[in-house]
Amino acid sequence: MPCNDSSSSMSIRLDHCDRLVKFDYAKITCGREINGDTKYSQYCQGKNLEEVLEIRFTDLVRTLNVSDEESQFILYLEWDAVRSAIAQYLGLESEEIDRDRCRISSIEYGEEGVEINQVILPPKSLPKILPCNLASQNN
Repeated sequence: MPCNDSSSSMSIRLDHCDRLVKFDYAKITCGREINGDTKYSQYCQGKNLEEVLEIRFTDLVRTLNVSDEESQFILYLEWDAVRSAIAQYLGLESEEIDRDRCRISSIEYGEEGVEINQVILPPKSLPKILPCNLASQNN
């Protein structure tokens, strides 16, 4: 069962055109580190920031065929953190995006692009976990 007594960190890398190159996510919980290995970073690779913001969680679960509860939980944490970081980086306001939970600690501009580092507080609410039969449907 997913727990919400965790801290997380994320590093997001963008190219000079503000397209997502990749992100690295790490969650500390129950005395062990969990790295996001949900294929979400690869799915977002090359998309501009607005495209990433438009991705709905339920569509993402189906597209990536994530069926077990723990993997959906980690995917949700990644999805929520990426959206929060992008919204902060772009200066956007939206009720759908939890800007208070994500704390950008640094933004570095370099020859290879932009790196956004952040600390992520536990979510206020947990995602709706989809049953296996719905998660595997590609609608």
